[in-house]
Amino acid sequence: MRNYILYLTIVFSTSIINGQDSDFSVKKLKVGDIAPNWSLKSESGRFEFLKNWTVKKNRQLRKPSIQPNRYVVLFTFFATWCPPCVEQLQPLEEVFQKYKDEKIKFFIIDETDPTSDAPDTKTLLSDKNINIPHIKDNWKVARKYGIKGIPTIFIIDKFGTIQNIRVGFTKEEENLVGELSEIIDQRLLDK
Repeated sequence: MRNYILYLTIVFSTSIINGQDSDFSVKKLKVGDIAPNWSLKSESGRFEFLKNWTVKKNRQLRKPSIQPNRYVVLFTFFATWCPPCVEQLQPLEEVFQKYKDEKIKFFIIDETDPTSDAPDTKTLLSDKNINIPHIKDNWKVARKYGIKGIPTIFIIDKFGTIQNIRVGFTKEEENLVGELSEIIDQRLLDK
């Protein structure tokens, strides 16, 4: 029991430091860069591809005969052992519910190690009434995006360009719903 409490204390402290410290911000990509493509498996076993929803101008979506419309894409890198990640879920769900009928896709990119003692992602999301689709990564895409701390949110416009990167989350200091809504509203107007 003592080792378990020590483990949780270390994980909690590390997640706060990694999730909140500006030295751990995304170094590899910046706003205005083209988002690297990814394909990740969803909980249903299907693969989600970024290029199903957004690609560079003058490029064709992955399956235009099935899905011909470009979408804004918002995704967050997340793990169940990360307290700021878990705190961020409710405001993200509010944004998801507000825009679920618009041309925007939301994803939780899950970095939780299934062999760890961390809570199960599907159970945690269900218990918190979170309906945002989650997809499993194991840090492959996170490394591609230069993620050094979580949670990290990316908003990608309809043309594959990174429009916003948010690292960390502190519930007391942020109006996440308002800030994300403002960016999404602007990006949905893009033609």
